[in-house]
Amino acid sequence: MRVEDLKGKKIGGLVSGGLDSCTITHWLRSRGAEPHCYTVDLGQPDEPDLEAVRRRMLACGAVTAHILPGQEPLAEAGLKVIQAQAKYEGGYWNTTAIARYVTTQLAVEVLQNEGIDVLFHGATGRGNDQVRFQLATNMLAPAMQVYAPWRDPAMLDTFGGRREMVEYAAAYGLPIKASVEKIYSTDANMLGLTHEAGRLEELETPATLVAPEMGVWAWDAPDTHEIVRISWQAGRPVAVEGARGKGQGARDGAPASLVEVFKTANEVAGRHGVGIGRHVVENRFVGIKSRGVYEAPGMELLGQAYEYLLQLYLDRRARELFEHLSRYLAVQIYQGYWFDLGTTAALAAVERITRLVSGTVALRLYKGNVIFEGATDLQSAATLYAADEASMERAGSFDHADAEGFLRVLGVPARNYAVRMFPSVHANDGGVIETKWVYGGPDDAKASGR
Repeated sequence: MRVEDLKGKKIGGLVSGGLDSCTITHWLRSRGAEPHCYTVDLGQPDEPDLEAVRRRMLACGAVTAHILPGQEPLAEAGLKVIQAQAKYEGGYWNTTAIARYVTTQLAVEVLQNEGIDVLFHGATGRGNDQVRFQLATNMLAPAMQVYAPWRDPAMLDTFGGRREMVEYAAAYGLPIKASVEKIYSTDANMLGLTHEAGRLEELETPATLVAPEMGVWAWDAPDTHEIVRISWQAGRPVAVEGARGKGQGARDGAPASLVEVFKTANEVAGRHGVGIGRHVVENRFVGIKSRGVYEAPGMELLGQAYEYLLQLYLDRRARELFEHLSRYLAVQIYQGYWFDLGTTAALAAVERITRLVSGTVALRLYKGNVIFEGATDLQSAATLYAADEASMERAGSFDHADAEGFLRVLGVPARNYAVRMFPSVHANDGGVIETKWVYGGPDDAKASGR
């Protein structure tokens, strides 16, 4: 779509209240469109007053501006990421990506109710968000059109970059907070913050250029550790309790809300530098590399706690399947396919595993580290770990002598491999074969004289 197609037309925008949102909304209104703006409350730590965002958008030309509640659906989506351990390259918890799907779904539902059939957003043509917004809209509302100003030549002729947008805002007296000198860009929600662009595009710039907003750098954390206990029921965290006496736990048998759990996990982990400042140079879906510095203290804490419990419930083959699903879902989420058949099928498979995971994990937090302290209250009917069977002592039902037959069976293909791969050094009398491991195959083995 082009801006000339929008003249006199009601369009719905996904806006954050930042520089792009303000200038694009004003520019669209000046070109004859009727922009209606929607901001989703995702617990953004950098925007404590969303009502101010609504007023700002109205001052920038929005016909109407609305705040949509989104913390609960974001917490549910974030939990699915944790349950799948769906971290993208380098350990990025997909916090921005998953929030795009929550935002799009909530907005699309409202736009359909309002009779608006065009959605616009401020994502650039170089990033992943344009893909996420577009594909999510296509899957949820195939008849709805998507207008991306940064892919419109008319928009690009007006705004070459950040400087032109700041100058435009100043010329029209738009109430923006941005300036040309901003040294990097931040995208925030309750699950985490992503910092990128600006000076962070230069590899000579250290990750410590970023000023953490959800916690502190590990070296600035307290010099004393803290023990935190996280309780899980059927794959859901129901209590987070720290040593300071603060935390969200079960009250009169009722579990804490998921939003409360995430906020408490953010607070506890953030003050110890957990999940703060992860540096990743990742492969964007559009084919270029992007450098980011990430904060996700609650996701990291809850994610590690869940993994410690998960280890107790998966056998070897189930673990292999889970690892495949985890990698698959991480890419699906990152690339824009949260609502497609592959993702929904993979999530259904993960849910079969998730429902097994119950227990309380004690963790020691110290200077950015999460250290296992212990696990209790396990679902005994489902956990596969048994201390007596794992014991090196004379205990349990596992008889050491039983391993003799087990190893004899395993040895059949091993012996066959030796005979076929190293025939020149095979001892015909059945004696011990002295050989040297080589990487080039049987020909190199022969050449080695061994």
